[in-house]
Amino acid sequence: MLTSNHFSQTKNLRRVISRGRRAPVNAGRAAPVIVMRRVRKVLKWSAVVVSLLFLGAQGFRPDRTNPAVDERRTLRANTRMTPEVEAILRRSCNDCHSSETVWPWYSNVAPASWFLKQHVDEGRRELSFSEWATYPKRKRERKLHEMCEQVESGEMPLKSYLPLHPGARLSDEDRRLICEWTKQEEERQPEDPPTRGGD
Repeated sequence: MLTSNHFSQTKNLRRVISRGRRAPVNAGRAAPVIVMRRVRKVLKWSAVVVSLLFLGAQGFRPDRTNPAVDERRTLRANTRMTPEVEAILRRSCNDCHSSETVWPWYSNVAPASWFLKQHVDEGRRELSFSEWATYPKRKRERKLHEMCEQVESGEMPLKSYLPLHPGARLSDEDRRLICEWTKQEEERQPEDPPTRGGD
């Protein structure tokens, strides 16, 4: 015969079973919350670290001074450059290929300043309009030939340079003028001056 005590025990057992069944559901809901809290914490500390690194990097700024220019050595002083070609080269090439670089605002912000300085140094080593007269004839002729080839192929100006310098983009007419001029200059490059000392 069932007594009230049995009913009470049965009721309690049902409660325990019911709680046990609900437990996985509650745990399943809690897990994403815990994960999200951890993700937020990681993102927060990552942002702090990145900010500190960015601020620290500003203390390491590369030298952005332009070397002195001897006008007698420049490309414009040693070639028959038309005003149109001079304007194109100044607009699209001078910043990386001369000692007359116009440093943009972001050259003050690391790490962009580091990459920009590296590009300018590499460009000047490859070809500097400010040191044109110091090149031997064979090198001058080769550089004039490469100038036409690279603008025709779209290799120059660098694609990475154009987004922040849209004015440097060359039109078909710009390319035509540059190539006409370089071909004419190749034919009239002067011979190298005789070396001192003699034979």
